[in-house]
Amino acid sequence: MATNQQRREAAKRKLERQLVRRAERARRRRIIGVGATVGVVVVVAGLVVFFVTRGGDGSTSAAPPSAPESSPIQIPTQRVTEANRPTPLPNPATCNYPASADQQSTKKATVPDGKNVPATGTVNVTLKTTVGDIPVTLDRALAPCTVNSFVSLVNQGFYTDTSCHRLGTEGLQMLQCGDPTGTGMGGPDYTIPDENFPQLTYGRGVLAMAKTSQPNSGGSQFFMVYGTAQLDPDYTVFGSISDAGLQVLDKVARDGVDPASAAQSQDGTGAPKTPVKFTGATVAA
Repeated sequence: MATNQQRREAAKRKLERQLVRRAERARRRRIIGVGATVGVVVVVAGLVVFFVTRGGDGSTSAAPPSAPESSPIQIPTQRVTEANRPTPLPNPATCNYPASADQQSTKKATVPDGKNVPATGTVNVTLKTTVGDIPVTLDRALAPCTVNSFVSLVNQGFYTDTSCHRLGTEGLQMLQCGDPTGTGMGGPDYTIPDENFPQLTYGRGVLAMAKTSQPNSGGSQFFMVYGTAQLDPDYTVFGSISDAGLQVLDKVARDGVDPASAAQSQDGTGAPKTPVKFTGATVAA
């Protein structure tokens, strides 16, 4: 005959077995519930895919989502106010064009005569390119030494067969040209003096000289501003771009910067996606 102690232990073991069986049944119910939920999700997803791919017009597949298009660049239509010197320069001017050891060159240029250089009047030049003509007007009163050098290089055919190597479409909206090497390091093997002044501003229609961070380091490279350009007055402005020329620049700008070239730069500028090459240049008589 079992004692009270034995009966209590037997009841305890029975209760433990009951608790284990209840836990096992609860676990199975949870697993079945999760499986059913997953099954429902799979069925619903399948129906969605079926109806999407079938479409309402009997098509057998849905068109893949298109990649987001980049926003077109914003180009101002208002020209910047043309620059004027607060005090006229002596006329005629004397210009020095020292030799440069820093410029790379694949073209030989003759150093222009720097004596008795006119400091009044304008010169009309047409830059002929593979994307259209770009007429510009050079202003001797702004930069007589720069204009003198530019006209000399045009008459020597220095710019013919050279390409514009740098386009900016954001912040600095300009096309830079005039490097015979196409690398940004080239020039005519001589430098021209800076002819900038504090009142200079840059914007649509401005023709200005490029240079390094050093003063008086310009040569043959120049840039044509078709839009905005928040620059310090460190770059010599020597003329303006015609409306017809700006239309050509606008088209090149809207085509954008070559992505591979832009990836190598620090500021997003790079070679234009549409190549711009000078086929010639003429000075109006």
